[in-house]
Amino acid sequence: MFIGEYRHNLDEKGRIAVPVKFRENLKAGAVVTKGLDSCLFLYPKEEWQDVAGKLSNLPISQSGARAFARLMLAGAYEVDIDKQGRIVIPQTLREFAGIKGTTVVAGLYNRIEVWESKKWEEYQKTTEKESNEIAEKLSDLGV
Repeated sequence: MFIGEYRHNLDEKGRIAVPVKFRENLKAGAVVTKGLDSCLFLYPKEEWQDVAGKLSNLPISQSGARAFARLMLAGAYEVDIDKQGRIVIPQTLREFAGIKGTTVVAGLYNRIEVWESKKWEEYQKTTEKESNEIAEKLSDLGV
């Protein structure tokens, strides 16, 4: 399980440190891919296999399903944690998310999101202002 928010700097080789609390769940390998809202998704390899299986079974006759599967699957890279607890974020993914310096690594239960820090702060401010409306919509889903 991944929870919490951590700040780490991207180094000159495109690496970020994975929070110590997250490393155990990623020791068998991980996959990083394009996410939503201009962030990256980082999944443990086992969780990724479940996600990828669902994506590959989306109906190819629907353009939205094809587009989402392409975003997530074609933009995915396997990554390993080095001895210092870092992963390399591929250049194409760094460009997609606008990651250059300080990042936010956020745990979201079954995945990790990696954000450029200013984008994260803007997203948080907007979400916090809209939290009542969001809560009302989620109540319709049984949350």
